[in-house]
Amino acid sequence: MGFGSLWHWIIVLVIVLVLFGRGRISEMMGDFGKGISSFKKGLNETEDTVAKAAQLDPPAETPAAKPAPAEKTDTTGA
Repeated sequence: MGFGSLWHWIIVLVIVLVLFGRGRISEMMGDFGKGISSFKKGLNETEDTVAKAAQLDPPAETPAAKPAPAEKTDTTGA
């Protein structure tokens, strides 16, 4: 009766069903499904919020950079 034995898994399944009951397991799976749905909904809402914010607040324009003054050179040859 090793770890991968069919009888091993049947006994484990029976013990789990006795401890939690069939109703409790289905309730936990329902809650798990609701949690995943809420998580996906939250992700979609976040993406929508970011997209709307990008449409409402265009990026601020930076003022045009002034050209740097030309460096003075000595043309007298000294």
